[in-house]
This record gives sequence, structure tokens and C-alpha cells, in this order.
Amino acid sequence: MRASSLATRLFLSATAWVVVILAITGIVLSSVYRNATERAFDRRLNLYLRTIIAEVATPDNTPEQFQSLGEPLFELPLSGWYWQIARADSEKPEIRRSRSLWDKNLPKLEEHGADLTAAGIRLGYVDGPEGQSLRMVERPVDLGIDGKYLVSVAGDATEIFDETRSFDYYLGGTFAALTIVLVLTTIFQVRFGLAPLKRISESIADIRSGRAERLEGEFPVEIAPLARETNALIDANREIVERARTHVGNLAHAIKTPLSVIVNEASARGADPFAAKVLEQADVMRDQVAHHLERARIAARLTVIGTVTEVAPAIEALRRTMEKIHRDRGIAIGIKADAQAKFRGERQDLEEMAGNLVDNACKWAASQVSIEVLVEPPAEPGAGPMLRIIVDDDGRGLSAAERAQVARRGQRLDESKPGSGLGLSIVVDLAALYGGSLSLGNAPIGGLRAELVLPAA
Repeated sequence: MRASSLATRLFLSATAWVVVILAITGIVLSSVYRNATERAFDRRLNLYLRTIIAEVATPDNTPEQFQSLGEPLFELPLSGWYWQIARADSEKPEIRRSRSLWDKNLPKLEEHGADLTAAGIRLGYVDGPEGQSLRMVERPVDLGIDGKYLVSVAGDATEIFDETRSFDYYLGGTFAALTIVLVLTTIFQVRFGLAPLKRISESIADIRSGRAERLEGEFPVEIAPLARETNALIDANREIVERARTHVGNLAHAIKTPLSVIVNEASARGADPFAAKVLEQADVMRDQVAHHLERARIAARLTVIGTVTEVAPAIEALRRTMEKIHRDRGIAIGIKADAQAKFRGERQDLEEMAGNLVDNACKWAASQVSIEVLVEPPAEPGAGPMLRIIVDDDGRGLSAAERAQVARRGQRLDESKPGSGLGLSIVVDLAALYGGSLSLGNAPIGGLRAELVLPAA
């Protein structure tokens, strides 16, 4: 997909939204799960905390009576699970602790900036005796005449981190798979949704190449007006061309009749110098009218979409015709043509352009004429392929100045050869109307090389 295509823009925008939404959802879910895991851990700590406070508030209880609290980890040295009771109203604090804490003390959350909650407890993370991270809860307890105490319970926070990390891992894998599925779904949706536009593009290409005349088939409601208007435009274009052809024909008849009258009247005057001048100018007018009417006819015909001509058969027909015309001179005409070459235009115009070049080559050739037909790829992005017709002869050739002269209308270098001098100028004009060109140079076989470049289908 190209960067400027509609499909690429739709795909990138949809993919970007999918990635952003999934990323935000993943972050929110991970945070929610972490908070839920933390709350469950805190409930466990609070249960131990209330149990210890209840034991502390019971008279004549000794620490040995509630060492384990039903949790063996409180018995294992430096297990990560600890409880501690510290006297808070004496200068020399009395501390009772779980066996797991050994001879270490738990830090105070108050000193770490933790505030009392509405339930009268403090919660936070602290570093344990072995440097491990602990989740800790503490509560000040006032027993009146029995004194004030600070009761603390801490658990290994690795459980929280491991649970969260494991959840993030599975969540990331699930979202990655979901992203791939959604991207593939987006690709399918973009291709499926834009398929009618692609079909219209292909249909228009078929019309331009001559394989179809109209946009056929059913289209979605959003695109149907485009197809309908395109077909209407093609029909209107054909009507305009037909009207232009009719006007050109009418103009040709309207001008030829007065010219014929002028010629007849001048011919009736015999050897009158004035009549000879009129006849001379009438011939010039005939040539000019014929030339410009032909240009108008070609220009009108060029607006017809979808006209394509096979080049090889047309060139082969020209070869047979020229061999018959010049059979008394024994000119050998060789052809090397791409069988797939197609001209984006009408056969009559191709025959007129190529025919003029081959006829000139046969007139000036000593013994042979070579014709080569090539199809060249587009010279730049967005351009179409070009058709190159190369005609070589082994005659005397032309100098640069002579080549510039013969391309002008009515210019002839040798009056002994038949012709009006309009052939090459007609080729130049017709090629220009089709967006092509004609260039003259030196042929490898010694004579003149004519290269005609035209749009290929």
C-alpha cells in the first residue's frame, strides 16, 4: 500500500486507534488487578493485626501464647512475615516480636510519612531485615491504664509483585494476539470496503484500453452515483465526438464546392496569367483545408475513450503494400515487431503516420528498409508505456540542417521524387495530437532513421 492511498490511510488510522485503545485498556486492567491484589494482601495483614490486638488486650497473655497466629511463616527466621508489639508510652520501649523477626525490629510507617486512615491504621511499603520489600500495616492501641502500644504486621511484598507481573505477562500476550487479530480484521475490512472502488478503477482502465465501453455491474449505494455519472460522461463524450465529426464533414463539403467552382472558372480562361495564379493558390488552399480538416478529424477522434490498435498486423500490412508499390526497385523491408505492442488510438491514424515514414524510407533507400517496433515502460511514476516505431533505410541520409527542413510543411529536398512535401509534417502533427513525437537521425545501416514515439495501450 502506498503512503498516499486511501487504503493506507484507513489502515493506519484504524491500527493506531486499536493500539492506543488496547494500550490504555491494558494499563487500566493492570492497575486494577494490582490494586485488587494489594487489597487482598492488606485484608490478610489486617486479620493478623486484629488477632494480635485482641491478644494484647487480653490480660495475663504472654507472647508465647500467640507466636504463630496460625501461620507457620511467623516461626521461620527471616521468612518475610513478621509481627511486632512496641510499648509507645515509655522512655525505654518494650518490644515483643515474632520468632521470624529474630533480633531485628520493624521500621515505623509514621517515620516513612504514612498517614492514619479512617480505620485508624497505617499502610505502606518498607524494607525488611534482609532488604526485601515488605507490605506493612500498623496500628496504635491505647489500653488506658495498661499503656499504649504500636502493633505492626508485615508480609513479603514479593507475592504482590509476582502476582501482578504474572498477570501483566498473560495480559500482554493476550492483547498482542488480539492486536494481530484486529489488524488482520482491519486489513480485511479495508480491502472489502474499498473493493468497489478498485473495481471501478479496473473498469475505467478496461474502458481506456478498449476492453469495455461502460462501467458495468452493481455498485454500493455510496458509489453507484459515481458509476452512473461516469457512464453519463462517457455517453456525452461520444455524442460530442459524433457531432464534431458531422460538423467536420459538413465543413469539408461546404469548402470543397466553392473551391471546385473557382478552379473550373480559372481553368476556363486558358493561358491567362491571372487564372494560373488562381489555380496555383487554389491548390494551396486545397492542401491547407485538407490538412486542417484532417487535424480536426483526428482531434475529435482522440477524445473517444478506449480505442486500441494492434501494431504488428498494421505494420505487416504496410510492408506488403510498400513492397507492391516499390517492387520495380526491389526494396527489401524487414520487420522486428513486439507481438504485444498496442497503439492507444485508431488504426487509420497509425497507418497514416507509419505509412508516411515507410514510404519515404522506400523512396530514398538503396536496397533495404528496416522497421522495429518496441514497447517502453513508463519513464516516470504515473505515466503510461510508450510505443516506439523505428524506420531505417540505407539511403544517403540527411544532414542536421536537412532534417530540420524536411519536417516543415511543404518542404522537399528533391523535386524528382513524387510527393507534396506534407508527409512528415502530417506525421509530426498527428504524433503531437496523440502526445507523441517524431525525431530524425542517422541509421546504423547508413541512411536516415525516423523514430516515432506514441502512447501504448
